[in-house]
Amino acid sequence: MIGKFESNKDLIQELTASGAKHVGNIATIITGTVQEVTREIGEWITDAIEMNEAAAAARKDAAAHRETLPDEVPDETQPEPPAAGSAFVEAEVVETDLDDRR
Repeated sequence: MIGKFESNKDLIQELTASGAKHVGNIATIITGTVQEVTREIGEWITDAIEMNEAAAAARKDAAAHRETLPDEVPDETQPEPPAAGSAFVEAEVVETDLDDRR
């Protein structure tokens, strides 16, 4: 028969082992979570850096494009009048909501 002291020792031993196992599992969960959060933050910062670099490159390209444009750019807001004797007639195109395709 097992004595009370030995029974209590076995109980304490099992509780300690069980507690250590659960604390280890919790530490593993926390470590994995910290690792994933750190990775996500790093990727977010990398995305921000890449967007900033892309915006800077776009600004540089736009500045280079402006420098290569001729000094006088024709005004394209007003269409040129049709030449005399032109075969085309200028007309307004009206879109309708009717769908009579058969």
